[in-house]
Formats: sequence, structure tokens, C-alpha cells
Amino acid sequence: MLKVLSRMHGSCVASRSNFWNGIDFTARFHRPSGALCQKSAVKHTASDLPQMPHCNFRPDPYQGMTANQMLYIRQHNCNPMTMKVTSYKRPVFIQQGHMQWLWDVDGKRYLDLFAGVATVSVGHCHPKVTAAAEKQLRQLWHTTNIYIYPTIHEYVKKLVALLPEPLKVVYLTNSGSEANDLAMLMARLHTGNFDIITFRGSYHGGSPQTMGLTSNMAYKYPVASGLGCHNTMCPDVFRGPWGGDHCRDSPVQTYRQCSCPADRCQANDMYINQLKEVFATTVPSRIAAFFGEPIQGVGGAVQYPKDYLKEAYELVRERGGVCIADEVQTGFGRTGSHYWGFQGHDVIPDMVTMAKGIANGFPMGAVVTTPEIASSFGKGVHFNTFGGNPVACAIGSSVLDTIEEDGTQEISAKVGTYLLEELAKMRGKYEIIGDVRGKGLMIGVEMVKDKASRDPLPPADMAEIFEDVKDMGVLIGKGGVYGQTFRIKPPMCITKEDADYFLAVFNQAMINYTERR
Repeated sequence: MLKVLSRMHGSCVASRSNFWNGIDFTARFHRPSGALCQKSAVKHTASDLPQMPHCNFRPDPYQGMTANQMLYIRQHNCNPMTMKVTSYKRPVFIQQGHMQWLWDVDGKRYLDLFAGVATVSVGHCHPKVTAAAEKQLRQLWHTTNIYIYPTIHEYVKKLVALLPEPLKVVYLTNSGSEANDLAMLMARLHTGNFDIITFRGSYHGGSPQTMGLTSNMAYKYPVASGLGCHNTMCPDVFRGPWGGDHCRDSPVQTYRQCSCPADRCQANDMYINQLKEVFATTVPSRIAAFFGEPIQGVGGAVQYPKDYLKEAYELVRERGGVCIADEVQTGFGRTGSHYWGFQGHDVIPDMVTMAKGIANGFPMGAVVTTPEIASSFGKGVHFNTFGGNPVACAIGSSVLDTIEEDGTQEISAKVGTYLLEELAKMRGKYEIIGDVRGKGLMIGVEMVKDKASRDPLPPADMAEIFEDVKDMGVLIGKGGVYGQTFRIKPPMCITKEDADYFLAVFNQAMINYTERR
């Protein structure tokens, strides 16, 4: 193991994680600020970028396992999927977080713009939320719903106050997959029907049932799953066959032109016709449900024409189905304009599922529905040992308070709109940036071989840019059916200064990619 050199501000340090599987990465030194020193595998220097925004927080000195020890355990004792999903050729070894920042085991700081897959809502280890968790841990870790305890009732009261009528009955779960699984069961029992429709490219979970809702080959296994689940064409106005220049509810539209009048979207009509085709050919005359994210998350921050969900909900209800909004990624103010993503579509679903940002990363999920649907489900007994756990409810309650007190929804609207508009300017500069889309801090940047074809940028090219951005101190995500979209979904506490740093990093990554070719 290398002897760690001085960590004084401004000095370069040799990294314990620079050796991975026998490969020496010591050519890549970094400063504690997160800026890179001169030696680098890519064509940028510290002077190419502005100084990483200042942070007063100092992480604890890391004294745990070495990088090689962790990798050995990851490869030999953790399930093989952990290596399969490990990001980056040179992985990041995270040891501490604070608000929008993460530190690796060598003290390098990263600006986190992925938030553990849009999960850290108000900030890593947010002091208010941490204090609420600590207080509850000293008082009561766990009991079950067979007893009446304050935290679950305090939380449920706050949550339902944020939802429109008649969405007033809450089922607490431990994850988004579990919430969607439960919503499927409730929809089928309530309607007496079985078939469920989702969008192509969607992701609604990885349980045996929700795997049927999910429409992405990467998450599929060659086993029977999700009987009765069907897909309709995703109304993607960038990659799909129809689209225009004022289709979606976003500060940024596609560069595709159309001749639609301002009050009518022909692309919307065509995608609705595809849904009608599914009704005519694929499902019975009566269905159980329609699942839809207000903005597709894993699918690559895909947005639909403005009136699509409103018209789709009407068609589904005509066929006896209920409408389910998957707010696992879009909820809790992330879209900026509204607290819930469905509100931006001017619809009220029959059920809302939520998780991820609900408890800032603590395992928690929920289904919120109507008294009528809850009554149908109450004919049997449903019990969840950990759903509504006192610690989870205390954390969830603190998250709701913090969103209001810190103005995180307003931050999402302001900083998110700024990011979208600046990224749209970058799209005009680079041929490989095909689309910029989203609302608030739910942003996708779709990469293409060229704007004319809109063919996805190859995975190897995406990986180069992805690695480059990380090496410059920023963590982002990837998504889309072809892995062609960069996902920007940070903790909702970032600043304009943080946004400017990312924009400089991403611009430099575009320059580096262009120069390499």
C-alpha cells in the first residue's frame, strides 16, 4: 500500500485507491479541493476549470479497509451483480457525504449530481434529518403496526396534506419496487380486471411482479414474470417517430420542427393513437391499470407531450382501469414547478407510488390511494413488518419539514431551469449532444452520433465521457434504453455556483472527447 503523502491544501496526494487489480493509476493525482493536478490521462489541467465551489465541511480521516481489500470482498463475497453495476473503469470508493458533496477514501471531494439515483433529496447527512434520526434511535427503533405509536401517524398526517383529494389513504413500504408491486395487487383487486399497461422504456422495479411493468431489456431475465403486463409506445418526442418544437412542459424543446398550431400537438395525437391500438389489439375490453412516471427516470428523463397523460387517463378509465403515477423519482418537489410530477400534467391519479427521496436515502416507500380502492383491498389482511417503522417515519417526517424550510422545491425550479437553459446552449455547440430535457432537477442529456440520425452514442464513447466527468470531480448518472442519456438528478440543495462548475466540467469533457477524435 502506498504511503499517503501530505494532505495539506494545494498539495497533490498519492491515492491508496490508485492500485486496482494490479493496475497503477498513480499518474492521476488530485487536489483535496477536487481539482486535478497536471498529470492526467485526459487533456485537461486544473487551470482549465474554475475552482470547485468551497465547502466548509471537513470529512473524517478514513481509517478503514484499503481499496484492494474492498474490491476483493466485492468480487468474492458480494453478489456478482455489485461488480456488474459498479460505475467507472477506476471506481469511486466513497466514505462520507455532506449535502451535495461526497468524499472518497483518499479525501477527494466530488460534486454529487446523481444523488444515489435521485434518492438523496435534501442533502447527504442533512443536519436536520440526521438529528431527527438520532433522536428517534434513542427513543424507539422498532415496533409494529399492531401497536399505535406516534411517528407513523404524525408522518401520514403530513404526507396526505400534500396530496389532492381523494388521495388520502397511505400504505407504507420499504422500497419503490414494493410500492409498485402493492399497487398492482390493489388495482387488480379493486377493478376485478388483470391487464396492466406501461410505457416502453419504463422502469418500475425489479421484483418478480414489477419486472413485468419494467420495459428495458437490461433488467429482464429469461423467466416468466409480470403476467398480464403490456407496453405501449413511449411518447418520446425526441427519439420517437413523432415530435416537434413545443411538445413538452420543459424550458427546453427538441430541435425537431413541426407545423402544429400552438394549442394542438399532432405528435400527441399520434402517440395516443398508439395507445388506442394497444386497446384494440393487445388487452381485453376491461383492464386493471395504467402505470406511468410523470417523467421517465431510468428511461432517460423522457418527457411526453403536454396533454398525453390527461388523454391517456381518460381512455384507461373508460375501460375500467385505474391510473397510477409512479413518483419514485419525480416526487417531493424535484420537478420544481410542482410538489408531485403528475400535477404538471393537470391530472389526478387513483394511486401514487413513491420512494427514493421520500426519506433522503433511508429505505422507505409508500402507496397513497383513495378510500374506495383501500376498501376493496381491506377484504383481506395486508401486513408489513417494517413498513412505517418508527425510524423511517421520523426521517420521512423530517424530510417533509426540511423540503419546506429549506425551499428545496424552489431550488429545483431555479437551479434546474438554469442548468437546462445552459445545457441547451451547449447542445448548439456540440454535434453529439442530441437532446436536453426535463424539469427542475430531473434532467437528461441525450448523446447521439449526430443530430441528423439521432442514433445513440455508442456505449464505449459514453463511458469515456462519463469517466472524464468523474475524474474532474463530478458524479452524474446514465440511463435510457441504450444507455445513451446522462442523468442529472442532484440533491435538491445545490447552488448556481455548483451548476456553473458542472457546466464547465461537462463542456471540458466535450472538448476532450472531440480532441480524442
